[in-house]
Amino acid sequence: MATPPLPVRNGVGPTRLRVPDDVETTVVEYLHRRFPHLGPDAVAQRINQGEIVAGDGTPIDHYTPASTHDFIWYYRSVPNEQPIPFDINVLHQDDDLVVADKPHFLPTTPGGQFLQETALVRLRNQLGIPDLVPLHRLDRATAGVLLFSPNPATRGAYQQLFEHRKITRQYQAVVHIPAPTQLYLERFPLTFRNRIIKVKGIITAEVEDYDVKDSGRIEAPRVGKRRRSHAPTTGPNAVTDITLLSHRTTDDGTLAHVALQPRTGRTHQLRIHLAALGHPILHDRFYPDLLEHTADDYARPLQLLADTLAFTDPLTHQSRLFTSQQMLSFAP
Repeated sequence: MATPPLPVRNGVGPTRLRVPDDVETTVVEYLHRRFPHLGPDAVAQRINQGEIVAGDGTPIDHYTPASTHDFIWYYRSVPNEQPIPFDINVLHQDDDLVVADKPHFLPTTPGGQFLQETALVRLRNQLGIPDLVPLHRLDRATAGVLLFSPNPATRGAYQQLFEHRKITRQYQAVVHIPAPTQLYLERFPLTFRNRIIKVKGIITAEVEDYDVKDSGRIEAPRVGKRRRSHAPTTGPNAVTDITLLSHRTTDDGTLAHVALQPRTGRTHQLRIHLAALGHPILHDRFYPDLLEHTADDYARPLQLLADTLAFTDPLTHQSRLFTSQQMLSFAP
């Protein structure tokens, strides 16, 4: 990615937009067509304030032909962005690493209807570090430990920990276990394996169409839309160790508190694995079934927490362990 020609402003970095080769009009007209919701006044104001520029920093004016530049940069805005009523706490901060405890409902990075109300932008503003960058991500619905790099010079060393799977992560979840409870409780501890396929543009992940067994005892039901492909299956690509911590009987089954240690990092892996076992995470709106979109219910967060994160620091070679200060509100 090219170096942005505009600085971070209010915690938000500029966005790069490609201008198609076949656009025979001005940049301004192209922006009107691409973003009709902005209105002509909003685009004109940004042009007049020098907030839309070419890749080399050259200001775009009202008459700049679209064919002049392959890319332009601008600042995104989200009108009437709703505040998320939970704080993000800093667990650790030094010159090379920031560790935060992300609440439920707060996205890691800007996207869609979220801009200021994201972990990244909040922390940039809170700590005064415009160069802050996340080293990994958590789903918006998931709470817990999240690492950020404030120093571009040492960022690569920490990124390699994730690339080479030298990070140990443990999660906690509260799941619903249907009757007969005892049969299901006896399966723990177990290691679950399957093959997960994430297709760009589709909100939920798909599961490869073949049978999976947990601990060799109970056949796991399939979850999600199965991917039909003529390509040969290459085996499981998602593995999770699951341990039972506690449980409590309810009128329609059992609530169980489980510890999860993923050996791989596939999209939605933990949510898919627990749903496939017949133990969906409490308040999961994606798995086993994608529910209709509704407004956030802050009293019913997804019961999934990134509880601990451990690794050997690549700079000091010392062991590091960070633990979330949050608890799952529905845990037995």
